[in-house]
Amino acid sequence: MSKPVYGKNAAQSRNVEKTASPIWALVVAFILFLCWAPFQVGLFNGQQIDFEKPIYVSALVSGLLLLVCLGLYYKKFKLDEQRDLVASASILLPLTYALSLFVAVSHYMAMNMLFIQSMYVAVFIIAFYLLKQKQVNVVIQNAILAIAYFIVGFGLLNWLGSNKLAGTLVGWFSNTVRNGIYLDAVMTDSNGLRLTSIFQYANTYAAFLMAFLFVSIFALIRSKKWYGTLTHSFMLVPIIVSILLTLSRGGLVLLPVVFILLLLFLKPAQQILWILHLGVAGIASLLITTPVTTLGLELNTNFTSSGALKGWGYLLGASLAVAVVSWVIQRFVAPWLEKKLSNWSSRKLTGLWIPLGSVALVVIVAFLLIGTSAKNILPSNMATRLENINFQQHSVLERITFYKDAMKVVKDYPILGAGGGGWSSLYEHYQNNPYTSRQVHNFFLQYLIEVGILGFIVFMGFILYIFYKYIRGYVKRDKNDFENGFFYLIIALSILVHSLLDFNMSYAFMGVLVFLGLAGMAVVMDSKQLSKSWNKTGLRLGYFAVLTVGSVFLMFFSISYIGSSNAALKGKTLIGVSTSYEEIKKPLTEALKTRPGHPESALYLASLDQQVFSQNQDEQFLNEAYSVLTRALEDEPYNKNLLTQLVSYYDLKGQRDLAYGVYRDNADKFNWDIEWYDTLISRSFALGQQALNQKDDAKKEEYFTEEFNAYNHVLAGVEHLKTLPPEQLQGRPFSVTPTIALNVGKMQQISGQAEDAAATLKHGFNESYADIINNGTLWDMNWYDALISRAYELTEQARAGQDDASKLLNLKIGLLAYNQVVGDHATLTPSIALNAGRIQLMSGQLQNAIGTLKLGLSDDYTNTTNREIARWYLAALKKSNNEDQTIYDKLIAADPAEAEQIDNIANTQF
Repeated sequence: MSKPVYGKNAAQSRNVEKTASPIWALVVAFILFLCWAPFQVGLFNGQQIDFEKPIYVSALVSGLLLLVCLGLYYKKFKLDEQRDLVASASILLPLTYALSLFVAVSHYMAMNMLFIQSMYVAVFIIAFYLLKQKQVNVVIQNAILAIAYFIVGFGLLNWLGSNKLAGTLVGWFSNTVRNGIYLDAVMTDSNGLRLTSIFQYANTYAAFLMAFLFVSIFALIRSKKWYGTLTHSFMLVPIIVSILLTLSRGGLVLLPVVFILLLLFLKPAQQILWILHLGVAGIASLLITTPVTTLGLELNTNFTSSGALKGWGYLLGASLAVAVVSWVIQRFVAPWLEKKLSNWSSRKLTGLWIPLGSVALVVIVAFLLIGTSAKNILPSNMATRLENINFQQHSVLERITFYKDAMKVVKDYPILGAGGGGWSSLYEHYQNNPYTSRQVHNFFLQYLIEVGILGFIVFMGFILYIFYKYIRGYVKRDKNDFENGFFYLIIALSILVHSLLDFNMSYAFMGVLVFLGLAGMAVVMDSKQLSKSWNKTGLRLGYFAVLTVGSVFLMFFSISYIGSSNAALKGKTLIGVSTSYEEIKKPLTEALKTRPGHPESALYLASLDQQVFSQNQDEQFLNEAYSVLTRALEDEPYNKNLLTQLVSYYDLKGQRDLAYGVYRDNADKFNWDIEWYDTLISRSFALGQQALNQKDDAKKEEYFTEEFNAYNHVLAGVEHLKTLPPEQLQGRPFSVTPTIALNVGKMQQISGQAEDAAATLKHGFNESYADIINNGTLWDMNWYDALISRAYELTEQARAGQDDASKLLNLKIGLLAYNQVVGDHATLTPSIALNAGRIQLMSGQLQNAIGTLKLGLSDDYTNTTNREIARWYLAALKKSNNEDQTIYDKLIAADPAEAEQIDNIANTQF
């Protein structure tokens, strides 16, 4: 599997051949596409309106380029060899996604994946025909390298604080630049500041860098010109430093794996050269990583020109030093090694010894950087990340869980899959614990979920056949490094291997690179002649007809979807700046004409209609909201936002039982969403209590049984979470909440299960309520009085401490407690009315607050509590632009200072 490179005449690969001007025009257009695509967040398939348009534009451009390619090459097209058959077979890939549309759980996301797969195949076919020409092949290789090097420089500009300059460089063609800055090229998470560059995701950037680190080493070794050697070796330090700045453990783990795999393709002389160049650049990078990291942290907080220059000084100095050393190695060491090892290289299996030795070397380096004081050469955040590399680390355990859950999806959608975006739609139904991950973190498993076993066999057969035939051709042929396709193998292999642990291919630009790499490999793979029957005119014309029609349809749909996306984006923008219903509605309606199931457009329009109905009570707006939502849910039955908006519709209609039905019927889709179950339990209890008041025992039992089943589901989930390995993070909160405890406890108390009710309360409340929950007398008015009072006190504490989560939790407790006693006016205490009214006011329930506070008022204005109720009552009226002059006069007569306090409350933003 290895072959000599030195001793070949590289100039042979540059034989002058006639390339027509139209083909060069296609090459230029193709390269421009490759320049544009990465700066649209790497064409991330983010399954949201903000990310979709660049994908549709890319599909349009690739379809147009494919049509041009077909026009230029139709006379040359033949089905003579196996490689020609591979190009023809590539159209099966989008076809499997088209089939999965019939069973897709999300039509919107499935269509997006169909666009992406069609783009991949267009890129593959275009590259397949272009790369057959040696001159074009070399130009495209150099263009890819230039783009990659620019992306590396772009990332470091952002790291060293020059984000305005970086934004200026790409802002004229990138839709990701806001206020002159490319969004999130440097991001902060729990691990600290991380370099993400164009992708806004550190791990995918690490995969990109890993691929082009090896491409750069390959390019500098094959280069016969001094400036080529210096250029490619100069970039090694910026690439390695960038890899370290991503803090990507997956990148660091898989980098040596890919490196050793690539070494297996090389003869011993080249293997040694690869190790030498990587070693020199690696040492230089480690020496400057700490100061560059420190400066980046400082410059992203407070930019100074001197700090930026110092950072660039470290980078440029180390890069120049490595470039000189690499030139010396290539000028003097490389020929000597080739000469000394030429006889050894001809022996069988000699290419295995150095890779095997490299494994030991990797282990030693890893031990030094993780287990000894040598780790001090790294910044503390990097050292910590390295120390945490183990199979019991939470990210490893989480990925294993993802993979197990993914197989559950495959089991239920085995043949055609669940369609594009299947995991994103379904994972909450199948997940083992309440993690949040709209990606499987394994490209191959995600592909299997989306297109099923049938599509997966087609895809794996396609890429494995190319790899197999390429390796056979690589071993047999005696081609130089500009023609042997190894450049493309490095790109495809590196990205695909890293995609075993991450969702790199969700960035369509990474997929474009992979399919470009596969095309470069297919051009030079071992290829036997086909029988003449394959080259019949009917077959050739049929294939061209399919490609032509497919390209036209791709362009037609792309244009249509671009228009819809533009309208949806306009509508989303107008929501934040316009108050005109018609102005906002128009673009949203236009967006839904093309895509009636588009989730965000449907959500925005339905919400808008519901708001207008709340103001004018005109049923036509509510009817339109219902029509929009139900149509969208036909295509997106697992979309939680659409379902909750449908609940809002039923609430506005006063159809509480139908709103409850949405929560009940869809609960299994969101097994670990505690808010969903909290609301389901709350609505079950409210309807059960209503049935109790109406003496409808059958309905009461139905609702209380559903409440009890939902509660048991939560308890079972809590117990299951205790079985997780201690190193694995649970994910989102999942426990018996105070509101669940109040609802279920009250239900148990009504059902005569007093001891169970007391135990349930203890499950749900924390220490802040312990004295109230442990009170021997539960559920009477004094107990509710104490509970609501405590909820208000804790809300005020949270508001003062700017703890929004605690504030919202305590507001919910107070509101729910009051709702359980509000019907008992005879024994309702003034204290309850005061605290409940304040809680309602702080929750934005102005009208409810006014009613509750008025309920607690008396004519005794010498009473402190009564004056406080009056004060909050008048403040609530003032907030709603109303007044009660009689109460106001009585209060001011009792205490003139109350006027100022009323104004203070009315002006407070809760």
